[in-house]
Amino acid sequence: MDLILWRHAEALEMREVQDDLDRALTPKGERQAQRMAAWLNRQLPASTRVLVSPARRAQQTAAALDRKFKTVPALAPDADVAALLHTVRWPDAREPVLVVGHQPTLGLAAAYLLSGQPQAWAVRKGGVWWLRGREREGALQVVLHAVVGPEFL
Repeated sequence: MDLILWRHAEALEMREVQDDLDRALTPKGERQAQRMAAWLNRQLPASTRVLVSPARRAQQTAAALDRKFKTVPALAPDADVAALLHTVRWPDAREPVLVVGHQPTLGLAAAYLLSGQPQAWAVRKGGVWWLRGREREGALQVVLHAVVGPEFL
């Protein structure tokens, strides 16, 4: 199974809005989302399920892909890693899953899957961590397939 973790692009600071879920992308964030979406669209199979946090900044980031996506309340800011893994059906989903979400959840999930420990790893704004789970000799092996930031595209 491929699990692609995409952190929303740069958004307005909390002091600029009343509700965290209403934070929109900045102009820089819009450019970040477009660059990463162009790269992802070249890499992702058509069968990829796209699951997105209900937060406005995540919705705007996902919209740059110009693909159908599903809004999932369990991926909201401060989501639980276990809820994320359950939502994506890790490691049993047959199709790749792209999650557009938030820190610290995405970093915690990546750390847990790669090291077995929920550590506070950083996923940059607009960045993607692509993980691949595969069975080797009867055990699940998680491989880091790619880490890409919008500034490198």
